[in-house]
Amino acid sequence: MSWSDIEGHDRVVGQFRSALRRGRLFGSYLFVGPAGIGKHTFAVKLAQALLCQTRAEEDLDPCGGCPACAQVAARSHPDLVTVARPADKATIPLELLIGDKEHRMRDGLCHDIALTPFMGKRKVAIIDDADYLNIEGANSLLKTLEEPPPRSVLILVGTTPAKQLPTIRSRCQIVRFAPLGEEALVRLLVRTGLDAAEASRLARDAGGSLQRAAQMRDASLWEFRSHLFASLCGPLVESPRLAAAVQSLVEAAGREAPPRRARLHQVIDMAVDFYRHLLRVLSAGQARADEELARYVAEAAEAVPGGVEAAAACIDLCLEAGEAIDRFAHQVNLIEYWTDGLAEIYRLGRAPLRAS
Repeated sequence: MSWSDIEGHDRVVGQFRSALRRGRLFGSYLFVGPAGIGKHTFAVKLAQALLCQTRAEEDLDPCGGCPACAQVAARSHPDLVTVARPADKATIPLELLIGDKEHRMRDGLCHDIALTPFMGKRKVAIIDDADYLNIEGANSLLKTLEEPPPRSVLILVGTTPAKQLPTIRSRCQIVRFAPLGEEALVRLLVRTGLDAAEASRLARDAGGSLQRAAQMRDASLWEFRSHLFASLCGPLVESPRLAAAVQSLVEAAGREAPPRRARLHQVIDMAVDFYRHLLRVLSAGQARADEELARYVAEAAEAVPGGVEAAAACIDLCLEAGEAIDRFAHQVNLIEYWTDGLAEIYRLGRAPLRAS
């Protein structure tokens, strides 16, 4: 795996290469940027560069063929520690960070990264899904982040600094990753076996995210996108009808909870995209969107009561619903809450007042 496989992030590669050559590599990093743009892949690649047995780390150019590079690629290198949120958990379990109750600080990431490197010159730890650290988990990392063990690098991978406690943000060097450019996304999609025309269509509407482009290959989801936008572009939202359509789409994802949650997330993300484009049109007069989305957004700009205030309130409601999915909220109730909330915002032309 060479850096040529990492599309769209040459600027960040240059930043790390410069830091290494100046001896200024930090011990703790927070990678932020939209989902599906390659932050985790970049973190693994960085670990490979730091642990490569044949290339100087200041060159940041792993050979890709030595035993260390192969083990990092397989996630089996003894000096690489990785943690991620299990699919059946709402947050990253504390025991993955500091061990279970019987092995506190004798197991888990904070213990493992403090051990002497076994093969290489460094220890590297990657916490994927860092957005899902709860307060207890985040607090357990503070000492390690503030005083990283010698020759260690700890990387948290998330989407936005706002989802981290201030104490986490203040202890990490924040590295911001931009969405992938359309050409870079097309190249990545072609590598997955898509023809150039289909890759171009998906890249145009994926907002720079490979993950989102992959989701949009689902014909049923793409068809529902049109139905959703049509439901949101008028002067009111028919909550019961929209809720029934969303529930039907979610149930079609299968009997298991994880794919159903993922499908509901996709619906919410499409709604966020719609309202963000609407907000741009209302505030700036234009927004870059595909032809279908642009048409629905233009209708909404004329029809949705409340203008900018209502569009912003809808975005906030959608983001709140997305967070509730991750907390394993009851899906039927959540869908009804979300669609009823949208209907209320359209009715009032603003967010409803809440009791203090």
